[in-house]
Amino acid sequence: MPHPRLLSAALTLALTLAAPFSTAHAADAGRPITLIVPFAAGGGVDGMGRLLAERLRGDMPQGVVVENKPGASGMLGAQAVVRSAPDGTTLLLGSAGETAINPLVFKSKMQYQPEKDLVPIALIARVPNVLLATPALPVANVEQLVAYGRAHPGKLTYATSGVGNPQHLNGELLQSLAGIKMVHVPYKGASAQLVDVASGNVDLTFVSLAGALPFIKSGKVKPLAVTSAKRASFAPDIPAVAEYAPLKDYALENWFGVFVAAGTPPETQQKLASAIGNALRDEKFVASIRDLGGEVQPMSQDEFRAFIKAQTAVYAKVVADGHITAEN
Repeated sequence: MPHPRLLSAALTLALTLAAPFSTAHAADAGRPITLIVPFAAGGGVDGMGRLLAERLRGDMPQGVVVENKPGASGMLGAQAVVRSAPDGTTLLLGSAGETAINPLVFKSKMQYQPEKDLVPIALIARVPNVLLATPALPVANVEQLVAYGRAHPGKLTYATSGVGNPQHLNGELLQSLAGIKMVHVPYKGASAQLVDVASGNVDLTFVSLAGALPFIKSGKVKPLAVTSAKRASFAPDIPAVAEYAPLKDYALENWFGVFVAAGTPPETQQKLASAIGNALRDEKFVASIRDLGGEVQPMSQDEFRAFIKAQTAVYAKVVADGHITAEN
């Protein structure tokens, strides 16, 4: 039998040699993956994140957990990912706001640079907003809304979830292309917006369809149009703003995708992209995202990068034309 001291030395050597391997392969050795949702639990974004996490568990046996980190227009959650270890175990379900629009609005107040600090992995869904009107407003479509706005400059009010988010940009783009003037009324969430539009305290709002459906079905608000270039597959009866010929260039959506911290190894990025690609080809998952008001559009990593660049150019023009800046 080997001497106890020899056994101890051999064990120590084995553990020493194994340690670097275990550290280098932490992401593959059972460490759970955290999907950070930079918004509060219970909303449409949270729902999308939990659907994605559930579907990814089939390809990632170590498990995927959702962590909500709301605050600062989504930037607190994004910062957490930027500061995480670049090993593919911390993901961001990022929206257009914290990855493309916020740098245009917050500028030097930003504590990270999306282009430098975050790596796009995959687009999950494009999410058009729906333009809703209070029942008392005497308009039934975009054409009538534009005519009313021109006849009553500065009288129309529209609610959004805050300065500089896609909803706000939807309103600014409508004003710019239609040649009308509306008053922006920022809120902290879609629920309050919908209640105040339903009660007539505000004339209009831009929100995702998922949150608005109960109000639409009950007749508490009137759907006028969706903000995508064409009608959404999940709401084929609601026209697009662009169907009104003078506003044919109107198109501005929110979107959501997965990002990781800069420095994440390419092979890890590819594994994540492959797993997400499997989810985006799953008909059940796609249907669930559609129920939340999203249009799934699979893209390669390079296509997703190009998409973000093109979308950012659209947002930049609206922000510049509307002189939009952060208030805090």
